[in-house]
Amino acid sequence: METRKIEVPVMADLFAKGEKPEYLFWVGCAGAYDDRYKKVARAFAKILAHLNVSYAVLGKEETCTGDPARRAGNEMLYQMQALQNIEIFKMYEVKKIITICPHCYNIFKNEYTDLGGNYEVINYVQLLDKFMEEGKLKIDASSLTNDRITYHDPCYLGRANDIYNEPRTLLKAITTNYVEMDRSKSFALCCGAGGAQMFKEAEHGNKEVFIERTEDVLKTNPKIIATACPFCMTMMTDGLKYKNKEEEIKNYDIAELIAISLGL
Repeated sequence: METRKIEVPVMADLFAKGEKPEYLFWVGCAGAYDDRYKKVARAFAKILAHLNVSYAVLGKEETCTGDPARRAGNEMLYQMQALQNIEIFKMYEVKKIITICPHCYNIFKNEYTDLGGNYEVINYVQLLDKFMEEGKLKIDASSLTNDRITYHDPCYLGRANDIYNEPRTLLKAITTNYVEMDRSKSFALCCGAGGAQMFKEAEHGNKEVFIERTEDVLKTNPKIIATACPFCMTMMTDGLKYKNKEEEIKNYDIAELIAISLGL
Protein backbone atom coordinates (compact mmCIF):
# COMPACT_ATOMS: atom_id res chain seq x y z
CA MET A 1 0.00 0.00 0.00
CA GLU A 2 2.99 2.33 0.45
CA THR A 3 4.61 1.51 -2.90
CA ARG A 4 2.84 3.95 -5.21
CA LYS A 5 3.34 7.67 -4.61
CA ILE A 6 0.62 10.11 -5.55
CA GLU A 7 0.37 13.86 -5.79
CA VAL A 8 -2.28 15.27 -3.44
CA PRO A 9 -3.78 18.47 -4.91
CA VAL A 10 -3.82 21.53 -2.64
CA MET A 11 -6.73 23.97 -2.84
CA ALA A 12 -4.58 27.14 -3.01
CA ASP A 13 -2.50 25.72 -5.88
CA LEU A 14 -5.58 24.76 -7.90
CA PHE A 15 -7.24 28.12 -7.32
CA ALA A 16 -4.06 29.91 -8.44
CA LYS A 17 -4.41 28.04 -11.76
CA GLY A 18 -8.10 28.89 -12.03
CA GLU A 19 -9.24 25.36 -11.19
CA LYS A 20 -12.03 24.53 -8.77
CA PRO A 21 -12.29 20.95 -7.46
CA GLU A 22 -15.64 19.31 -6.73
CA TYR A 23 -14.74 18.16 -3.23
CA LEU A 24 -12.68 19.40 -0.31
CA PHE A 25 -11.04 16.39 1.34
CA TRP A 26 -10.85 17.34 5.03
CA VAL A 27 -7.90 15.35 6.38
CA GLY A 28 -8.48 16.15 10.07
CA CYS A 29 -6.03 16.38 12.96
CA ALA A 30 -5.53 12.61 13.22
CA GLY A 31 -4.97 12.21 9.47
CA ALA A 32 -2.41 15.00 9.58
CA TYR A 33 -0.55 14.29 12.83
CA ASP A 34 -1.20 10.76 14.13
CA ASP A 35 1.34 8.37 12.60
CA ARG A 36 -1.13 5.48 12.45
CA TYR A 37 -3.96 7.51 10.95
CA LYS A 38 -1.69 9.17 8.39
CA LYS A 39 -1.73 5.74 6.71
CA VAL A 40 -5.53 5.92 6.48
CA ALA A 41 -5.39 9.42 4.94
CA ARG A 42 -2.83 8.16 2.40
CA ALA A 43 -4.93 5.10 1.60
CA PHE A 44 -8.02 7.22 0.98
CA ALA A 45 -6.06 9.74 -1.14
CA LYS A 46 -4.86 6.82 -3.29
CA ILE A 47 -8.44 5.62 -3.72
CA LEU A 48 -9.54 9.14 -4.76
CA ALA A 49 -6.71 9.27 -7.33
CA HIS A 50 -7.59 5.75 -8.56
CA LEU A 51 -11.22 6.85 -9.09
CA ASN A 52 -10.19 10.17 -10.71
CA VAL A 53 -12.20 12.17 -8.17
CA SER A 54 -11.94 15.96 -8.46
CA TYR A 55 -10.74 17.00 -5.01
CA ALA A 56 -8.18 19.01 -3.06
CA VAL A 57 -6.97 19.41 0.51
CA LEU A 58 -6.33 22.66 2.36
CA GLY A 59 -2.83 21.62 3.37
CA LYS A 60 -1.27 24.16 5.74
CA GLU A 61 -4.50 26.16 5.79
CA GLU A 62 -6.40 23.31 7.49
CA THR A 63 -6.90 23.67 11.24
CA CYS A 64 -9.02 21.76 13.78
CA THR A 65 -12.81 21.76 13.37
CA GLY A 66 -13.18 22.75 17.02
CA ASP A 67 -15.00 19.52 17.92
CA PRO A 68 -12.69 18.52 20.83
CA ALA A 69 -12.90 22.05 22.27
CA ARG A 70 -16.69 22.02 22.19
CA ARG A 71 -16.94 18.50 23.67
CA ALA A 72 -14.59 19.54 26.47
CA GLY A 73 -16.75 22.58 27.22
CA ASN A 74 -14.70 25.39 25.66
CA GLU A 75 -17.44 26.95 23.53
CA MET A 76 -15.53 30.14 22.79
CA LEU A 77 -12.54 28.28 21.34
CA TYR A 78 -14.90 26.10 19.27
CA GLN A 79 -16.63 29.12 17.75
CA MET A 80 -13.32 30.81 16.98
CA GLN A 81 -12.04 27.71 15.19
CA ALA A 82 -15.32 27.10 13.37
CA LEU A 83 -15.68 30.68 12.13
CA GLN A 84 -12.08 30.67 10.90
CA ASN A 85 -12.78 27.48 8.91
CA ILE A 86 -16.03 28.88 7.51
CA GLU A 87 -14.13 31.92 6.19
CA ILE A 88 -11.58 29.69 4.47
CA PHE A 89 -14.37 27.57 2.95
CA LYS A 90 -15.99 30.78 1.69
CA MET A 91 -12.73 31.90 0.11
CA TYR A 92 -12.43 28.63 -1.83
CA GLU A 93 -16.17 28.39 -2.58
CA VAL A 94 -16.38 25.00 -0.86
CA LYS A 95 -19.72 23.26 -1.38
CA LYS A 96 -18.89 19.58 -0.73
CA ILE A 97 -16.68 18.22 2.06
CA ILE A 98 -15.41 14.63 2.38
CA THR A 99 -14.27 13.53 5.84
CA ILE A 100 -12.47 10.42 7.11
CA CYS A 101 -13.21 11.26 10.76
CA PRO A 102 -16.79 10.87 12.05
CA HIS A 103 -16.24 13.67 14.57
CA CYS A 104 -15.34 16.10 11.76
CA TYR A 105 -18.30 14.79 9.73
CA ASN A 106 -20.76 15.29 12.58
CA ILE A 107 -19.72 18.81 13.48
CA PHE A 108 -19.60 20.05 9.87
CA LYS A 109 -22.97 18.48 9.07
CA ASN A 110 -24.94 19.19 12.24
CA GLU A 111 -23.29 22.06 14.12
CA TYR A 112 -21.55 24.40 11.65
CA THR A 113 -25.00 25.23 10.26
CA ASP A 114 -25.71 27.28 13.43
CA LEU A 115 -22.79 29.54 12.47
CA GLY A 116 -23.77 29.86 8.81
CA GLY A 117 -21.66 27.00 7.47
CA ASN A 118 -23.92 25.00 5.15
CA TYR A 119 -22.25 22.29 3.09
CA GLU A 120 -22.90 18.89 1.57
CA VAL A 121 -20.89 16.80 4.04
CA ILE A 122 -20.01 13.26 3.02
CA ASN A 123 -18.26 10.61 5.07
CA TYR A 124 -15.83 8.55 3.02
CA VAL A 125 -17.79 5.30 3.52
CA GLN A 126 -20.84 6.99 1.97
CA LEU A 127 -18.78 8.16 -1.00
CA LEU A 128 -17.17 4.75 -1.60
CA ASP A 129 -20.50 2.97 -1.23
CA LYS A 130 -22.00 5.35 -3.81
CA PHE A 131 -19.13 4.72 -6.24
CA MET A 132 -19.48 0.97 -5.76
CA GLU A 133 -23.22 1.17 -6.42
CA GLU A 134 -22.56 3.16 -9.61
CA GLY A 135 -19.98 0.61 -10.77
CA LYS A 136 -17.04 3.05 -10.58
CA LEU A 137 -15.44 1.27 -7.62
CA LYS A 138 -14.73 -2.34 -8.53
CA ILE A 139 -13.31 -4.27 -5.60
CA ASP A 140 -11.11 -7.31 -6.17
CA ALA A 141 -11.56 -9.19 -2.91
CA SER A 142 -9.14 -12.01 -3.72
CA SER A 143 -6.50 -10.83 -1.21
CA LEU A 144 -8.93 -10.67 1.74
CA THR A 145 -11.91 -12.78 0.69
CA ASN A 146 -11.56 -15.47 3.37
CA ASP A 147 -10.43 -13.20 6.19
CA ARG A 148 -12.85 -13.13 9.11
CA ILE A 149 -13.67 -9.44 9.63
CA THR A 150 -15.80 -7.75 12.27
CA TYR A 151 -16.70 -4.07 12.39
CA HIS A 152 -16.88 -1.62 15.27
CA ASP A 153 -19.52 1.12 14.77
CA PRO A 154 -18.16 4.60 15.59
CA CYS A 155 -20.71 6.50 17.71
CA TYR A 156 -20.59 9.59 15.50
CA LEU A 157 -21.28 7.58 12.34
CA GLY A 158 -23.81 5.17 13.78
CA ARG A 159 -26.00 6.49 16.56
CA ALA A 160 -25.38 10.17 15.77
CA ASN A 161 -25.87 10.01 11.99
CA ASP A 162 -27.49 6.64 11.23
CA ILE A 163 -24.66 5.45 8.93
CA TYR A 164 -24.82 1.69 9.43
CA ASN A 165 -25.32 0.08 6.02
CA GLU A 166 -22.55 1.68 3.94
CA PRO A 167 -19.55 0.37 5.93
CA ARG A 168 -21.09 -3.12 6.03
CA THR A 169 -21.77 -3.13 2.28
CA LEU A 170 -18.13 -2.25 1.64
CA LEU A 171 -16.81 -4.90 4.04
CA LYS A 172 -19.07 -7.59 2.59
CA ALA A 173 -17.63 -6.77 -0.84
CA ILE A 174 -14.15 -7.37 0.57
CA THR A 175 -14.74 -10.62 2.48
CA THR A 176 -17.18 -13.52 2.42
CA ASN A 177 -16.44 -14.04 6.11
CA TYR A 178 -17.97 -10.94 7.73
CA VAL A 179 -19.24 -11.38 11.29
CA GLU A 180 -21.19 -9.00 13.55
CA MET A 181 -20.46 -8.42 17.21
CA ASP A 182 -23.30 -9.08 19.68
CA ARG A 183 -23.45 -5.35 20.39
CA SER A 184 -23.60 -3.67 16.99
CA LYS A 185 -25.36 -0.91 15.05
CA SER A 186 -27.54 1.19 17.43
CA PHE A 187 -26.61 -1.14 20.31
CA ALA A 188 -22.86 -0.86 19.71
CA LEU A 189 -20.64 0.12 22.62
CA CYS A 190 -18.51 3.27 22.44
CA CYS A 191 -14.74 2.73 22.08
CA GLY A 192 -14.27 4.96 25.13
CA ALA A 193 -12.56 7.94 23.46
CA GLY A 194 -15.45 10.13 22.26
CA GLY A 195 -16.71 13.32 23.87
CA ALA A 196 -13.10 14.46 24.46
CA GLN A 197 -12.48 11.41 26.70
CA MET A 198 -9.44 10.73 24.47
CA PHE A 199 -7.67 13.70 26.05
CA LYS A 200 -8.15 12.97 29.75
CA GLU A 201 -7.35 10.29 32.28
CA ALA A 202 -9.88 7.51 32.80
CA GLU A 203 -12.36 7.98 35.62
CA HIS A 204 -12.55 5.52 38.52
CA GLY A 205 -14.45 2.30 37.81
CA ASN A 206 -14.12 -1.44 37.52
CA LYS A 207 -13.12 -1.59 33.85
CA GLU A 208 -12.24 0.87 31.11
CA VAL A 209 -14.66 1.09 28.18
CA PHE A 210 -12.07 0.19 25.55
CA ILE A 211 -11.31 -3.10 27.36
CA GLU A 212 -15.01 -3.97 27.50
CA ARG A 213 -15.33 -3.23 23.77
CA THR A 214 -12.20 -5.23 22.92
CA GLU A 215 -13.76 -8.20 24.70
CA ASP A 216 -16.78 -7.83 22.38
CA VAL A 217 -14.34 -7.99 19.45
CA LEU A 218 -12.55 -11.08 20.74
CA LYS A 219 -15.82 -13.01 21.06
CA THR A 220 -16.17 -12.96 17.27
CA ASN A 221 -12.69 -14.52 16.83
CA PRO A 222 -11.79 -12.24 13.88
CA LYS A 223 -8.58 -11.91 11.89
CA ILE A 224 -9.31 -8.21 11.34
CA ILE A 225 -11.25 -5.62 13.32
CA ALA A 226 -12.37 -2.91 10.87
CA THR A 227 -12.79 0.64 12.15
CA ALA A 228 -13.81 3.92 10.50
CA CYS A 229 -12.69 6.53 13.04
CA PRO A 230 -9.27 7.66 14.36
CA PHE A 231 -10.48 7.58 17.98
CA CYS A 232 -11.83 4.05 17.57
CA MET A 233 -8.65 2.92 15.85
CA THR A 234 -6.51 4.13 18.75
CA MET A 235 -8.71 2.49 21.38
CA MET A 236 -9.13 -0.82 19.53
CA THR A 237 -5.38 -1.00 18.90
CA ASP A 238 -4.72 -0.32 22.59
CA GLY A 239 -7.29 -2.96 23.53
CA LEU A 240 -5.66 -5.61 21.36
CA LYS A 241 -2.29 -4.80 22.93
CA TYR A 242 -3.82 -4.94 26.43
CA LYS A 243 -5.17 -8.42 25.63
CA ASN A 244 -1.88 -9.48 23.97
CA LYS A 245 -3.72 -10.12 20.70
CA GLU A 246 -2.00 -7.56 18.44
CA GLU A 247 -0.09 -10.30 16.57
CA GLU A 248 -3.19 -12.43 15.91
CA ILE A 249 -5.74 -9.70 15.14
CA LYS A 250 -5.06 -6.63 13.02
CA ASN A 251 -6.93 -3.33 13.19
CA TYR A 252 -7.46 -1.72 9.79
CA ASP A 253 -9.57 1.22 8.72
CA ILE A 254 -12.09 0.48 5.96
CA ALA A 255 -10.17 2.83 3.62
CA GLU A 256 -7.03 0.73 4.11
CA LEU A 257 -8.92 -2.50 3.39
CA ILE A 258 -10.39 -1.03 0.20
CA ALA A 259 -6.93 0.18 -0.88
CA ILE A 260 -5.48 -3.30 -0.23
CA SER A 261 -8.27 -4.94 -2.24
CA LEU A 262 -7.58 -2.49 -5.12
CA GLY A 263 -3.85 -3.25 -4.98
CA LEU A 264 -2.95 0.36 -4.20
